[in-house]
Amino acid sequence: MKKLFALLMGLMVSTGAIAEPSGDYQTISINDSLTRTEKKVRSAAVKITDGYGHGSGAIVNYYDLPLVLTAQHVASGLPGTRYYVVNGSTWEEALLIYSDPAHDIAVLYLRPEGALAERGMKYSPREDLLEVGGAITYSGHPSWHSLMTYRGYVAGVEAIPGSGIQLLLNTYGWFGCSGSVVYDSSGNIAGILWGVDIEGYPDLQVQENMVWVSPIQNLDMPIAIAELCLALENEPKACKK
Repeated sequence: MKKLFALLMGLMVSTGAIAEPSGDYQTISINDSLTRTEKKVRSAAVKITDGYGHGSGAIVNYYDLPLVLTAQHVASGLPGTRYYVVNGSTWEEALLIYSDPAHDIAVLYLRPEGALAERGMKYSPREDLLEVGGAITYSGHPSWHSLMTYRGYVAGVEAIPGSGIQLLLNTYGWFGCSGSVVYDSSGNIAGILWGVDIEGYPDLQVQENMVWVSPIQNLDMPIAIAELCLALENEPKACKK
């Protein structure tokens, strides 16, 4: 059994020195807005639910296939199980097409004609692991809160027997953000968030700033969509790659 809870993701607080005013002065508003990448990531983020609990995920466009990436423990049913995917006030059903419990990654299929398909980011996985110190961003749904956007960075890597190398992030995580898709600063996918540390016995404590991510290199997309491609009547371009 894994030592860690499966869940969520990050928060960054910025600080700065305040200069002492002298004489007459004027002030202007400072707007620390999201970057272009962060805005896209936030737009593509979704909540995933079976009608009871929930997790997070993100819509991606793999060529002409609209898909949702999430953690396997968020969508832990058998292939073919339907889940609700929520983005703002829009709810749509998605079909579970791929489940990898060893790496805690799942893929769902959205209807191409649905409204949510338009919100997806181009599927752009990193070819290599994001290095220690590399900046990350993700958007997810912690606990009962609405969509929240976080920043952080890679603090280290660890190996888990049976699951391989995992990224450890310095950011904030809480229940409900499991399945959030973690991006680098260029908008490339670094991995899927699946857990936070727990420490202490017998009184367990969640280590909110130590967040675990399964690297995107663990997902072979042609394998993930293989069964879907066999089931679709009109073969999408993605199935010919």
